Amino acid sequence: MKLGLNVGYWGLVSGEDNINLVLEAERLGYSVAWCAEAYGNDAASVLTWIAAKTEKIDVGSAIFQIPARTPAMTAMTAATIDTLSGGRFRLGLGVSGPQVSEGWHGAKFDKPLGRTREYIDIIRKAFARERVQYDGEHYKLPLPGGPGKPLKMIIHPVREYMPIYLAAIGPKNLELAGEKCDGWLAIFYDAEFAKEQVASIRAGMQRAGRADAPFDITPTLPVVVGDDLQAAADPVRGYAALYIGGMGSREHNFYNRLAVRMGYEKEAKEIQDLYLDRKYDEAAAAVPFEFIDRTALIGSVDRMADKMQHLAEAGVTTLNISGYGATQDERIATLRAAAEALDKAGVGD
Repeated sequence: MKLGLNVGYWGLVSGEDNINLVLEAERLGYSVAWCAEAYGNDAASVLTWIAAKTEKIDVGSAIFQIPARTPAMTAMTAATIDTLSGGRFRLGLGVSGPQVSEGWHGAKFDKPLGRTREYIDIIRKAFARERVQYDGEHYKLPLPGGPGKPLKMIIHPVREYMPIYLAAIGPKNLELAGEKCDGWLAIFYDAEFAKEQVASIRAGMQRAGRADAPFDITPTLPVVVGDDLQAAADPVRGYAALYIGGMGSREHNFYNRLAVRMGYEKEAKEIQDLYLDRKYDEAAAAVPFEFIDRTALIGSVDRMADKMQHLAEAGVTTLNISGYGATQDERIATLRAAAEALDKAGVGD
């Protein structure tokens, strides 16, 4: 198992602190630094900047939003960053959610599975420098009856094959990740519950005739180091409440549904009700400690090492760290503690 760093949304801490965090991760041997986007920073600009400041660590989008870019634009951006970084880019994709897709990007959030499947197909064609022709339900290239013609990418990506990761939560989307992609970007990953999720991925791989292909299972886990477990859980509560309660509407919240499938139906409804009523502190307080403990790394280095062993046994190949330190010194210390824990766990690659 390797370590990665997820810097999340850019701007929550200073750019200088963030880049120094990435540089420390690179020094410690972390394999990849990921950046997210929602309706603030875009990930591509940030990852290009990180790539320019680093030498060895991979950079990855977690995620590029599918409704934000055409498939061809995503392929162009990915190939450009890969070229500029000397072959260090990992393309992570996700459908986002209906509120962002329709409210921010003006793109209908309908049939996300079919749209994602076609999106990946087109990107693969572009990466392979084929002339892109596609006749799908959601994408038709060139547009029929017009002056367009099939084109192929002008630049040559550094690598013949660029890895694609999918942020997936539901069983069908997990199957699609196994069928079409090289990795899975997971959230709220629990070693026991993940058996069901990984089974969906393996089913997709089997159906596509690629059961033995390499596949990178790469969840992001919040990390807080400390001997007082309850105190260590507190900084994670707001993040969990935001996703379970506020990432989407009452009718369409994939993270809430995941919490329900994990056995927290009553709690998930309470968190959502409180969050949508703008009672954010109460929503955070309603997140069960057990849920945080299952889906985060909290406690001592030894406790983290023990959990890393279970995560590796559950199929995790890249463990992404999201540090919740209040200061830069604390965030740096978290990176170092995670590296020490991996060494103690004896499951590092």
